[in-house]
Amino acid sequence: MTQNSPPLVLPPSLSRTVAALQDKDRNRLDDTITRLHTVNGRLWDTEDRVRGALLSAAQVADCKREIDQLNAERNLLAERADEVLGSLADAGRADVPLHTETLASVVDRLSVLTLRIWHSERAAARDELARRRVPALHGQREELCAALDALVSDVVAGRRRLPVPARFKLYGRDDAAPAEIKPSRRLRRVLAFGGLSECGKSTSAEFVQHTCGAQRFKIGFLLRQAAHREGLADPYALSPRRQAELLLGELNRFADAHVDTELFTIESVHDDASIAELKRLMGGALQIVYLDASFAIRVERSGTPAQAVAAKDEIKMSRGAHQVAALADHVIDNTGSIAALRARLRRIAAPPASTALRAATPYGLGLPAAIASATADFTDAVRAYGPGVRLAALTGSPGEGSWIAGWSDLDLLVVAEHEAIGRVHEALEQYRTALGGAASLGPTLVTPGELTARRLTPRLAFVLHQLQQGSPVLHAAPGLELPAISRGELAFAAVRELPQVILTMRRLRAEAGPTALRQLYKHLVLSCRLLLREHNQWESGPDRILAAASRMPGLTALSVPSLAEISSAWRDGEAELVLKPVAMAVDQLLTWYAVQLAA
Repeated sequence: MTQNSPPLVLPPSLSRTVAALQDKDRNRLDDTITRLHTVNGRLWDTEDRVRGALLSAAQVADCKREIDQLNAERNLLAERADEVLGSLADAGRADVPLHTETLASVVDRLSVLTLRIWHSERAAARDELARRRVPALHGQREELCAALDALVSDVVAGRRRLPVPARFKLYGRDDAAPAEIKPSRRLRRVLAFGGLSECGKSTSAEFVQHTCGAQRFKIGFLLRQAAHREGLADPYALSPRRQAELLLGELNRFADAHVDTELFTIESVHDDASIAELKRLMGGALQIVYLDASFAIRVERSGTPAQAVAAKDEIKMSRGAHQVAALADHVIDNTGSIAALRARLRRIAAPPASTALRAATPYGLGLPAAIASATADFTDAVRAYGPGVRLAALTGSPGEGSWIAGWSDLDLLVVAEHEAIGRVHEALEQYRTALGGAASLGPTLVTPGELTARRLTPRLAFVLHQLQQGSPVLHAAPGLELPAISRGELAFAAVRELPQVILTMRRLRAEAGPTALRQLYKHLVLSCRLLLREHNQWESGPDRILAAASRMPGLTALSVPSLAEISSAWRDGEAELVLKPVAMAVDQLLTWYAVQLAA
């Protein structure tokens, strides 16, 4: 409905009867009647438009199509209203008089009469005939309200029956009712960004595109594409419902053609009515994100005069852009740091989920008794801190069952609230003291906010993936939410991590002394593991990783002693016996890698 259009006020008896309905039915009826009145208002405006100013043939055709669409929607909404209103009727005697129309038909007439009075009152100042009609129209409304109240009383009391509400309108279709467009099963999730000028819509959509692999669209582009396909001159002249159908049709078409796309973004949402209709069509698959910022901040960010921003705001607000906030699933206060904005966007675009993790005691990880005991004491200590510590796990070789005394580190992951980190430090110091040099402890401390905002290093992402695949944890708080890490993400993370691993391996190779053996071997294994991920191969355990890497195209087989031989030589102080074959394997891999990138 146009701005400042009159509300529809139901007569008192009908209002009281509706108020007695169950909440679900009452809310459904309120929404349907409100939409029916809105459609009638838009139908009035469209009919005025086609009768008014000179229009081209294409614009007249658009208006006629919109009138048909609005009439179809009007009848559908009336039928939906009758589904609820019909439940008010007494289902007793079948011989009572039959009324000529349904309750929704009378409500529809009351809606049109309300609009007629409003338009006549606006015209009265310049049209004498309209001025004289106003009292008569008010009299008609009083009579219609009294008749509707009497009909409601008779229907509820069983003194009158209502006809079957189905209208069977065709509006040029071959079927009995217009088919409602539905989201494609391949259209999984859509984020719609709204807000006033310079609020951060495009920045946000671009960030989600680059970090989450979303397909990004402008709403105007989709509407123009749909209009071209449908032969429409001006899609913005169509009803909000029809615009929403056109948008959904284009999104469906793209999703069906690009089946691997998991997420779409659309911007900029400036029309509250059409996005509300799109939400009704898509339900939870559409998430509306409204970005809010003060006028002063938006002017500062724009780098343009305040008058320019205000002028753009005025245009957007005339379309209902500011009212999108009331419809939004997420309202973001974008007056703070870019870090805060991006954290919120990542949680929306890739929401964390509760994860079923496999718990194990330190004694079940194959650790020596003294190390298992120290680990158990640490676990008891952090568990006693309550919800401040969300997770504790030994990662890497303990989780894979390949931990070797004197060779392997104890890589520890702790997820704790920032306020609890100090207490975790104390527990870690006690843990190191209890280990007594029997193992080197390598803790990673991260907050829940960092995880859910997906501020992850590639190695941390891999650890989370391993935990979700069944690697054991020592402690997990109830309701713990973790970001879901896919293999595809890890493959892309490997591309980012591998350069640093290669550079570090070259530095270690230059040292070439026995003391570098352990780190050199571990970086050789890690680089092979990352290369295999890029080939979608997911081996675990150093021996299997090196064997699989030897089969990569163009790489000569790596002749490396087994992990057991290397770790034994290291513990026995005979690192120089295995250093040469490890260094030769590193040279082979670095040569191969250089050739691959130079090709």
